This record gives sequence, C-alpha cells and structure tokens, in this order.
Amino acid sequence: MGSSYFSNSVVIVTGAASGIGRELALQTADRGASIIAADIESRGLEETRQLVEQQRGIIQSYVLDIANKEAIQQFAGQVMPTLKGRKLILINNAGAALLSGTFDQTDLEDMEWLFTINFWGAVRLTKAFYPYFLTHNKGHIVNVSSVFGLAGFPHQSAYSPAKFALRGFTETIRCELIGTGVITTCVHPGGIKTNIAKNSRVASNMTSAHLQAIEQFDQVAKTLPQEAARQLIRAIEKKKQRVLIGADAQLLDLLVRLFPVGYSRIIKKQTDKAFISLTN
Repeated sequence: MGSSYFSNSVVIVTGAASGIGRELALQTADRGASIIAADIESRGLEETRQLVEQQRGIIQSYVLDIANKEAIQQFAGQVMPTLKGRKLILINNAGAALLSGTFDQTDLEDMEWLFTINFWGAVRLTKAFYPYFLTHNKGHIVNVSSVFGLAGFPHQSAYSPAKFALRGFTETIRCELIGTGVITTCVHPGGIKTNIAKNSRVASNMTSAHLQAIEQFDQVAKTLPQEAARQLIRAIEKKKQRVLIGADAQLLDLLVRLFPVGYSRIIKKQTDKAFISLTN
C-alpha cells in the first residue's frame, strides 16, 4: 500500500526489536519507506528484519546501544551516506524502565543510567542527524515520550523526569524549526502491551510486594503495539506535533489540564489504592 508521505523516505526507528518499534518498521515499510532498524537486542532485531523482508520491504538492521555515544556517532557515520537526499523520518522510540522505590530510595547511579538511554540517547541521535535535516530542509523527528511525560507519578522519580525532559527537548527544537521543512512530533503513549515492564532494570531496594504490584500494573495495558504504531503513523502522515495514544493517555491529559496542581493528590490516591488491593 502506498503513501505519499512515506514513499521514497528513509525511516530510522530505534527499539525495533519488538513492540511498537517492530510495528513501526513493518507498517512504514508497507507504506513505501526504506527502514533502518536499530536495537541493542540482536535476536529480536533479526526477527524484525526477516518480517519486513517477508512483506517485500526494504530494511537494514544495526545492533545499536543508544547509551553509548561513540556507537551513535559510528551508526550515523554508516547510515548518512545511504540517505542520498531522501526525506528522513527519525523515530526515537527506544527506551528503558527502572523499577525502584521513592526518590529517597532511588540510587543516583540508576537515575543516570535511565537518563542516558531515555533522554540522552534520543538527543544524541537527533544531534547526529540534525545537519542532514537542516541541509535538506525536510524530514520529521519523532520522539516517543510517555504519559509519564504528562504527569509526575510516585515511584517514577527517574522515568517520569526523563520523559518530561524528552518532551521539553522536542518542544524546544519545534520552536527553533518553525519556518523550516522539518517537523517534530512528541508522542505520549498510555499503557501499551510491550515487554518494557518485563525487561525493566530492578533497583536493589525493591521489595517483592512492590515488584508484584508493578507486574500486576502491567496487566492494565490495553493498547496493542500494532494499534499504537498505526495511530502514530497516521499522526506522522497528518504532521501532528503532539500525539496521545490510548484512552488512558487522553484521560490523564485532561486531568492534568483541569487540575494542574491537584492532579498529584488524585494520582497518589489512586496508585495507593491499587497497590493495597494488589498486595492484599
């Protein structure tokens, strides 16, 4: 199926080994894009490559650790010559989660680890390809934040600030790119059925009760990766600059708009209630 927006474009998608990233690779390839898929997980990345090729898509895959700034520069150096003036769509989708306690219980080293991936990975990739965007005066930069980038949540003193930072970065370059042909989109998915919770880094202070509760929270994720990718691709085609994925994201956004300070008490009450019910 063709799409004028994706035809003759190159889509770089990180976190392409599974979940939303894999679906983005499959669905944009189906719309005529050439895919450059990147992930640290080589086995899943190879599966994504095979799936895209089975549907006769064009794909290159790169094992990439976005926490490694030298690896990002090497990746950009390999990819840049292959772009050949085509429209570039960079989707910074890769991310990690940290299961920890409250801020006073969270090690700064764990917070730095998470920021290196969830914030600096996207910033460094964007910086590496920024000259290409500016030179050709076209393209699209997509940063996948989270509902945790809309509101602060208890026990998310690393993840939520990183997603807020990514949102702030996206909105800043959006201002700077006004009047150019380069578009930015910040994405706030709600609960998506992916492996991010299962693959989360677990801080040493986590109790078994907290771990059980967080695992149970993962079950409330309602949106399938296929649907999340479909909504995101449709938003890119329509050049939307802010995207909420899932009814939970829409509801939270409304809550924060209505109660910009009071939402904290509402969220705290609901999360405490959920934790008690799950651990009793």
